[in-house]
Parts: sequence; C-alpha cells; structure tokens
Amino acid sequence: MIPQVFGTRSTNSAIAPKPVAAKSFGASGTNKRSALGDIGNQNPGQPFKQNKLKPFSAPSSVKASSGMDTTDDPAPKAALPAGVTDIDRLDAQDPQMVSDYVTDITAYMLKLEVEQGVRANYMQGVQTAIKPEMRSVLVDWLVEVHLRFKLIPETLQLTVNVMDRYLAKCPTEKSKLQLVGVTAMLIASKYEEMYPPEVRDFVWIADNTYTRAEIISLEGVMLRELDYDLGTPLPVHFLNRGIKACNADKTTETMATYFSELSLVGYEMAHFKPSEKAAASLCLARAVMSHGTSEKAWAPNLAHFMGFSFAEMKPCLDKLTETVAKVGKSKHQAVRTKFARSKFESVATNETLAAHKWL
Repeated sequence: MIPQVFGTRSTNSAIAPKPVAAKSFGASGTNKRSALGDIGNQNPGQPFKQNKLKPFSAPSSVKASSGMDTTDDPAPKAALPAGVTDIDRLDAQDPQMVSDYVTDITAYMLKLEVEQGVRANYMQGVQTAIKPEMRSVLVDWLVEVHLRFKLIPETLQLTVNVMDRYLAKCPTEKSKLQLVGVTAMLIASKYEEMYPPEVRDFVWIADNTYTRAEIISLEGVMLRELDYDLGTPLPVHFLNRGIKACNADKTTETMATYFSELSLVGYEMAHFKPSEKAAASLCLARAVMSHGTSEKAWAPNLAHFMGFSFAEMKPCLDKLTETVAKVGKSKHQAVRTKFARSKFESVATNETLAAHKWL
C-alpha cells in the first residue's frame, strides 16, 4: 500500500454500512468504558493521554557492541540543490509520513511505473476489432460510472491502467470491450476501496449486457494476464508529492486533478508514465492560475522532487495542453462535466482556462 505521504484513502460513504451503536460493558450501566478512553494502567476517570511517538535509533556505540544490523538504517540525506527547500523536514516526528524513506519510495515507484506501463500505440499489432476511439468512449463512460458509485480517484486511475495493460496483450472483440471496462473497475475497486461495489452492481450499470458469470470469468483471466501486479503507482500518488513540493492552493490542486483525469481519456496519452502525467498536470495548472508560461511554473522544487526537468516533461505537457485546449469541442465530456460542478470548484469552467490565456 502507498504510505500517507502519497495520499490518504477516503471511506466510500455511498456503500458503507451504517455504524453500529457502541455497547456499554460497565456493570449495571455504571462506570461505562469509553472507546479506548480508559484502557490501560491509569486511574478511573483520568482522561486518556497519548504520548507523541518519536523515531527510535539506537546509539552507534550500542549497535557496534551488540552486532546490530545497520543495513536498514536510512542513509544521510544528500545536500539539496540551490533553490530547493526540504519539504520533508517538518515531518520527521510523524512516523506515518516516513520522511526518512520517502526518497527511496519515490525512486522505487518511478522504477515500477516503467515496468507496469504500456508502449505508445499499444493496440497496433494486437487489436484488430477495437479502435482507439472506442477506448476513449469506454473511458468516458467509466468516468460516469466512477462518479455514480462515488469511488475514490485511485480507483478510476487504476481501472484505466488495468484495462490498458490487458488490451496491450489480449485481442478483444468489439462486443466485449465494455465487459473489459467494468471488469477492470471491479478489480480496481477491490484493490482500492474499503467497500467496493458488488458484481451485481456492475451487471446493472452495464444494463444487463453481461452476466455475473462472464464478469467473474474475465476477472480471473485479466488477473492472470497481469500476473496479479496491481500495486501500480498512479498519477494521484505523484501529484500529491508535487502539491506538497510547491505548496499549491486548493484551486490549483483541483485543477491539476482535473487535467490528470483528462489525460486518462485520450489514447494518445496512454503511454505516458503516471509521474509524467502528474508533473504535466500540476505544471499546467500552475501556469493557468498564475497567468504565466508553463516553463516559469515549473519551479526548482517541482523539478527536484518530481524527478523531471522541464525539457524531460515537455512532450507530455504539450500533449496535455493540446487535450485541454480541445476539450470544449470533444465528444467526450464526462470529465469536463464532473469538474464543472461546485463540488470541484467549477475549475472546468474557470474564466482563465476558457480564455486560453495560458497557451
């Protein structure tokens, strides 16, 4: 699972069962025990005190005399380049932020996304019945399904990743493409959600086009083809890191999320790595909000902590810019409609974005 530093999970309120009322375990209703409140060696009625956790590290002299293995100790941090600030400095006392290991985790994710990506024009030589436009139509519909089921962003991004990786390997009939889409979302929901939709929900959302048995059967086939590798780094994981690096405000964060979801729809962007999509989305969002150029929006902190120079990110940024500029005329409007809602600060209808001042 991805540590908290790369994003937190949210509970699916639409599907979650109603909470059960807590029971009293006190005798005759007296001295009722509050949940975790008075458990432990302390006087009755004394409020529960939680001690702040501090990272433990044995002194080097103790390690040397005891023969302790020091290979897992975090290496000293290298000096940061000029103009780059240490964004993890204030997280040293928070074990959930794993500040000692976050750099290594990021490096591992950058390696993993290459192994679990797809090549450019991956349908060529594999798919004969399916065209790129059909994929875009399917993803546009999956965005609506994702919104209908009130799933978390990670689920949508993993759904598209699973679907693309499967289509890059397995020829699929046109009549089965939607089945691939709903099955990919079922797999992603089981991996990411606390309360995933059931198979019957996907049968219903597909208007009973496919049976429960067909979905379950394809689920097994897809998992075997993917070798059960579902721990894929997603754009949202890298995006959260970038937002922290540039201290982005809420509107910029929402707009970057909007751009990253737009990048899922077009087949021409399927081969770009999640980290590239996240970097391009955040760079473009900062350019829109600051009314400046994309190159000026790519701050030293972003280049360092996201691992891309502006030149390295530019191919993905150019394609994303083209996608955003044409979204108003596109036939696929699910993402734009979603982010035009007040819940998402109506960033899709932002005046600066609509005026194309950022181009």
